[in-house]
Amino acid sequence: QAQLVESGGGLVQAGGSLRLSCAGSRRTVRFYSMAWFRQVPGKEREIVAGITGSGDMTYYVEAVKGRFTISRVYANNTLYLQMFSLRYEDTAVYYCNEVRFRDGRAYPLREYDYWGQGTQVIVSS
Repeated sequence: QAQLVESGGGLVQAGGSLRLSCAGSRRTVRFYSMAWFRQVPGKEREIVAGITGSGDMTYYVEAVKGRFTISRVYANNTLYLQMFSLRYEDTAVYYCNEVRFRDGRAYPLREYDYWGQGTQVIVSS
């Protein structure tokens, strides 16, 4: 079973920056389209940024465009999310997982059998 370990979250003031990391085991992060999700209590987990397996295409939700950058390093099987100009509404637990791309957009899989523990991002206003 693939394992995903998210890290890099923390407490930051509005306008600050953080870089999240997702370390994957086996083939997951290295070969598949991946995305960063976030979830706040009472709401569904949502994709905020995705990247294809080849790294040739990225996707961002409107709320984070121009502020977040997703990237991947194949050599160490790691996915990253660089976050700039953080806002209070970016406060959430962030997760990484596999997605699929269609027509330039990232979509969640129909079901997931595994989620990492996530990394908490808290942005103070």
